[in-house]
Amino acid sequence: MTNLKQPTQQHAKQLNYRQLGEGKHIVLIHGLFGNLENLNMVAKYLSQHYCVTSIDVRNHGNSFHQKDMDYQVLAQDVINLLDELAIAHCDVLGHSMGGKIAMKIALSFPERVNKLIVADIAPVKYPAHHLTIIEGLQAIDLTQVHKRKDADIQLAKYVTETGIRQFLLRNLALNEQGEFQFKCNLHYIEQGYQQIMQSITGQTEQQFTGETLFIKGANSDYILPEHQSAISLLFPKAKAKVIQGAGHWLHAEKPVAFNKIVGNFLSN
Repeated sequence: MTNLKQPTQQHAKQLNYRQLGEGKHIVLIHGLFGNLENLNMVAKYLSQHYCVTSIDVRNHGNSFHQKDMDYQVLAQDVINLLDELAIAHCDVLGHSMGGKIAMKIALSFPERVNKLIVADIAPVKYPAHHLTIIEGLQAIDLTQVHKRKDADIQLAKYVTETGIRQFLLRNLALNEQGEFQFKCNLHYIEQGYQQIMQSITGQTEQQFTGETLFIKGANSDYILPEHQSAISLLFPKAKAKVIQGAGHWLHAEKPVAFNKIVGNFLSN
């Protein structure tokens, strides 16, 4: 039976979360500019057999806003929540930036992680390719936004892809005065952007020797052959699966294939 739990009194520095289902624990971590709803189809599927805890990363969704987006800090946020929920160990799945957070958790707190699943990201430094998006979001004049379409028209000057704009504008929400505002903290995300793009290689942590799965979208360039050595160095038991016909948003583009791969990996 699916069980829905949400925090009633959220601590000022506790991540917002949602729990579905019962059983062994698995934590889901979304990517940059996202929130816990992004992995909702994965959460619903896994909740048939697991207790799924979906989180909002700091400065995203309904979680607290605080400067510093270093991966060690982001990993500690998750560990703090696990402690609060009395979850001693769990499986962890992260997509994109969330995949890097998941990797950092596994490297820094290996005793807390059973199995690790990383969706379409490698533990390497990436070029700054979100700067136009950040500029576009910051350029939106919220005083002129009376419906989401108004923001979409403004953002289109910076972001041409309709699907990406729709994803980004999910961050808009009405406040108590009925005015649109951003749920994510654009200022702190901009300040921490270089941290978000950094690799998690070259650190002093031990390897994560637990079972690890990297899932790549065949049409995505986030995981490349030249990343193999960095992955193997930190995650010696890493295996890989490729989903054909999918890009970076593989869990949304090919949900049946993605969920099957995840389910099989967790159950074996």
